[in-house]
Amino acid sequence: MKKLTILLTLLGLAVITAATAWSGFGSVADAVMRIGAGGFIITVLAQVGVDLVLGAAWHAAFPAMSFLHLFKARLVRDSAATCLPFSQLGGIVLGIRATCRHHGVHGNDEGPVEWPEAACANVVDITTEVLGQIVFILLSVTLLAIGAGSNPLVKPVIIGALLLAIGIAGFIWTQQRGGTAVKRTVRFLGQHIAGQWQATMLDGASTLQTLMDDAWSHPGRISASAAIHFAGWVSSAGLLWLTVLLLGSHLSFLDAIAIEGVTCGLLSASFLVPAGLGVLEGAYMALAHSFGLPSSVGLALALLRRGREFSIGIPVLLLWQASEMRSLRARTNAASDAVTDQPNPVRVEEAPHG
Repeated sequence: MKKLTILLTLLGLAVITAATAWSGFGSVADAVMRIGAGGFIITVLAQVGVDLVLGAAWHAAFPAMSFLHLFKARLVRDSAATCLPFSQLGGIVLGIRATCRHHGVHGNDEGPVEWPEAACANVVDITTEVLGQIVFILLSVTLLAIGAGSNPLVKPVIIGALLLAIGIAGFIWTQQRGGTAVKRTVRFLGQHIAGQWQATMLDGASTLQTLMDDAWSHPGRISASAAIHFAGWVSSAGLLWLTVLLLGSHLSFLDAIAIEGVTCGLLSASFLVPAGLGVLEGAYMALAHSFGLPSSVGLALALLRRGREFSIGIPVLLLWQASEMRSLRARTNAASDAVTDQPNPVRVEEAPHG
């Protein structure tokens, strides 16, 4: 699996290099620089706004957890998937770890979140996100077919969306009925985690199915989460429209939905490719050309998107690591204090005979 990840990463970097050479480095650099520092900061802030919508979608499905905690965990999950050389599976694993919260460690009065509840929350959030994504992709494909005519990407994306719908239906069934399959998934995830946490995961696997059943027993929450996720996808299209505007080009909002939706569909189909290297760039270039934008602008959109992801993701991961270190020290000190506070056993000396 590691060799495949490395190979896909190298291929993605090769595609980015070839795309830059084909578009012309000068024209691509000119397009990227055209937005300016102020425009780039605006897009970063807009991306944070989209992330807030995604955090609200997660909170809608799990109102017992605080919005701020879920928002932070969502940032860690997305940052790991976009900034680290992992497939999306690696981002999910770190997202589960970030969702865990030990009582008293973070200096608040909220209850602890152990790994089974964290795993359940992440899996259900990803499921509702894909439900919203399917609707968004189908909407974007419809707009693409109307706006770009007989685009060669229409048919494969439609097929991909239908396969995604079938897959998510099976995934939902597994969460509700397939307790054995869930446990196998937990064991698979455990192989990618440090030994101590892996053992903890396996010990709590029996609790996971109960939590899944409880989460899916609230259809109102699930529907609200999927609807807010759909709004988040539309917001991401709005961010694309804003970026094109700041680049000095013109694109209608409906066309932005078409481009963003099809790109998201292609990225979902290539989930094994770390950070979608090469896929994102190729999709933006091809789709931008379909709507009358220069290929250099399409590549600039992809590079600016990656710039936003790194500008947000790297600080998030560094802060999370610092928080993990503080939590580890706090748990270590608490365990040490507990050992110190234990009373020493009283030794009873026998009286000498005679």
